[in-house]
Amino acid sequence: MRCVIARFPFDLTTSGVIQSMKGVAPEQVTGASVTIGRRTYPVKQVGQVITGQDRRDFSAGEVLRAMARLGFTCHAAPPAAEPTGLLGLLRQGSALLDADRSA
Repeated sequence: MRCVIARFPFDLTTSGVIQSMKGVAPEQVTGASVTIGRRTYPVKQVGQVITGQDRRDFSAGEVLRAMARLGFTCHAAPPAAEPTGLLGLLRQGSALLDADRSA
């Protein structure tokens, strides 16, 4: 399938992507990701491996669209973690006080 990533055309196939990612250890996922085989890779890592381009040269959206068209499972960015430290404690306390008022 012909895909344009960072203004360059690539002829990508499902088997070609799987072969390119074989033996590549997945980095920690902090944003959008793609499941290839049994592994989940950050979308920018996949883009870099399959195109040979620097990660700054293409957007995550370009790679996500290409991977979705090839039939891979794509995931949005994981939800942000709850704040920790003082801010998290203040929010917890505020929620508890609000629960006491409504009871």
